[in-house]
Amino acid sequence: MRFSALEILKQGLTGGKGWTPHWRDPAPKPQYDAIIIGGGGHGLSTAYYLAKNHGMTNIAVLEKGYLGGGNVGRNTTIVRANYMLDGNSQFYSHSLKLWEGLEQELNYNVMMSQRGMFNLFHSDGQRDAAARRGNMIRSQGDAAELLDREQVRKHLPYLNYDNIRFPIYGALYQPTAGTARHDAVAWGYARGADQRGVDLIQNCEVTGIDVENGKVTGVQTTRGAIKAAKVGMVVAGRSSQLAEMAGMRLPIESHVLQAFVTEGLKPCIDHVVTFGMGHMYMSQSDKGGLVFGGDLDYYASYAQRGNLPTKEHVMEAAMCLLPMIGKARVLRSWGGIMDMSPDGSFIMDKTHIDGLFVNTGWCYGGFKAVPASGWCMAHLMATGQPHEVAARHRLDRFETGRGILDEEATGSQHNLH
Repeated sequence: MRFSALEILKQGLTGGKGWTPHWRDPAPKPQYDAIIIGGGGHGLSTAYYLAKNHGMTNIAVLEKGYLGGGNVGRNTTIVRANYMLDGNSQFYSHSLKLWEGLEQELNYNVMMSQRGMFNLFHSDGQRDAAARRGNMIRSQGDAAELLDREQVRKHLPYLNYDNIRFPIYGALYQPTAGTARHDAVAWGYARGADQRGVDLIQNCEVTGIDVENGKVTGVQTTRGAIKAAKVGMVVAGRSSQLAEMAGMRLPIESHVLQAFVTEGLKPCIDHVVTFGMGHMYMSQSDKGGLVFGGDLDYYASYAQRGNLPTKEHVMEAAMCLLPMIGKARVLRSWGGIMDMSPDGSFIMDKTHIDGLFVNTGWCYGGFKAVPASGWCMAHLMATGQPHEVAARHRLDRFETGRGILDEEATGSQHNLH
């Protein structure tokens, strides 16, 4: 069933009884051409583009829980392409261009809202860094503007501009950035993949990876053995555990990243705003809740919850920037398991095992990368060669030391990224 204004009207007049399921619930077949482990945004988009771009339809996506139950539903929904380093800049520019046509591509409302993002800066040094970053963004064909204090005030009059410790000097503004509905992105890709014949198998945990003579032959699952000549590991913070099943040790650490949402308020924040003197970013959802997040909890964990010191830090930063929200009630918080790489950039590559591919190390960039990650991972699995916009993100860069993509210039320490 395709969505359209006419179909919505028809269903509304008939009590909505004609809607059909978004995707099938098939039993796993004994063998596939390719298996994607992980039913989040990256795994589902990989399956979709394998079918759409490369004609592979005998594919299964294996998810140990339910589709979209991991990091793709545990983030602050921000979409942006404001990376500076060669390699990262091209990749996220490609991703943003895919985002802009995603709803038409999938025939699904992912609630993409290009409301614009303001990265505030609070010193002369930060202004210089913002100018360099803005020039790189523009060189990729994406929009970026360097705004002074008064220009920012016209857009964001509600901020605290006279904070003695952290006065606002200006902002790097990306008008094409914004937000999207995280659940809808997963559902849209799942629906699109299913329509092209991909089997989406939920409640199917992978318990082993079968390797014979240096080649992957399939996987062991809680629903039986499944054979395949190609297997893609796309499980974010669980990548280390999955790779161990194939005898691999990946250069990532798993940390929890918290997010928060307040009670519904009247519309007041029209953009995405980031605080330059502390890791805090904020937007307002369609339901009125303020959605904001901050830094990692700084200890390795697989728990989807966080600690109180990080909550306190994020709330302090929010109050420093927007004192007006002081009486807003925080309704809930949640955590996503971040797969942090040593240089703060993702890993997408073949492994030393023939037919086994890895997609991990997304750090803070996972949600905004969903379309391009699937596009490039599908290209890698189908052709055996990296896509040009992901060619710098090989696994061997950590072995050779060449091509390290340290976007934040904080050195090779996972939890600093």
